[in-house]
Amino acid sequence: MFTLGIETSCDETAAAVVEDARFVRSSVVASQDDLHAEYGGVVPELAGRAHVEKIIPILRKALRDAGLSWQGLDAVAVGHRPGLIGSLLVGVSAAKAIAWSLGVPLVGVDHVQAHLFAPLLEHERETDEFPALGLVVSGGHTSLYRVEGPTSLARLGGTIDDAVGEVYDKVATILGLPYPGGPRIDALAREPGADDRMVDFPVSRLGRDSLDFSFSGLKTAVLYEVRGKPASTRPGKPQPDPAPPMTEERRRGIAASFQRAAIRAVTLKLGRALDANPECRALLVGGGVSANSRLRADLAGLCARRGVSLRLAEPRYCVDNAAMIAGLGAHLLEAGEVADLSLSPVPTTAC
Repeated sequence: MFTLGIETSCDETAAAVVEDARFVRSSVVASQDDLHAEYGGVVPELAGRAHVEKIIPILRKALRDAGLSWQGLDAVAVGHRPGLIGSLLVGVSAAKAIAWSLGVPLVGVDHVQAHLFAPLLEHERETDEFPALGLVVSGGHTSLYRVEGPTSLARLGGTIDDAVGEVYDKVATILGLPYPGGPRIDALAREPGADDRMVDFPVSRLGRDSLDFSFSGLKTAVLYEVRGKPASTRPGKPQPDPAPPMTEERRRGIAASFQRAAIRAVTLKLGRALDANPECRALLVGGGVSANSRLRADLAGLCARRGVSLRLAEPRYCVDNAAMIAGLGAHLLEAGEVADLSLSPVPTTAC
């Protein structure tokens, strides 16, 4: 069975063809990084317009790369939640038009849930994958799940403020690094001489048993380290010392120290989740931040110590892509979860 996937939830226009739920026959992603770089983040109106311009060429290329005609498709799956409403409208409208014209099933897919399916792409089905823990780390989400199967999961915890990818971008701005900030910080933290112990940044724990995340305090700590703490307005109160000059050595050290604290917050909560779910035999990890080199290394160490199988998405499937949409969509279709032409984009609701 060949499933066409469409993904336009944010600033990537993507289409893919997946065979039998796991085997990727084509995957095309058009990034908008250059379009949004001068603004330091995604501008929703510009993103939506770019999707309109790119969606048809991207769809055609996905079919060419897969060696298929439109009539060779058996189903159409589209990411319809969550995301930017203008961006989602483009993908959902295209998917409904294609499904209606071909007379094939239409499947609506949760974008976040699809990130947990990304580690299973290009692999044969195995019986020891579930139950598993699932971790989604991206610019919009930092969430933990218990995963019983590709279409069955329960949320265990998530961020109560900024997502980890969002914090990476904001810290990059504080350090004077260009957008997108996550890869820049990762590269800077890996440069020779980058001391990840230069600054002892806080690691959020929230409560003793909490599986939620919080990164806003870490972001503020980096801001104070770079620019100094605000002066007190209270008479007689000692004023804070100014921040040291920003040298390249100091920039590398702050980036590495921030990354150590951010990743530690993630692995700490994963350890708690494994303690609470000892029957979970695998960890599935997806989302843009799962391409981070330190996160991948620290997760490998954690899973080795715990005797848990680690399933990381391949780097090309960490970013927003349509292959994960098509793969999960095929499983949803198998489970009878078919949409109709009333399918609507939902900007805020996630699994």
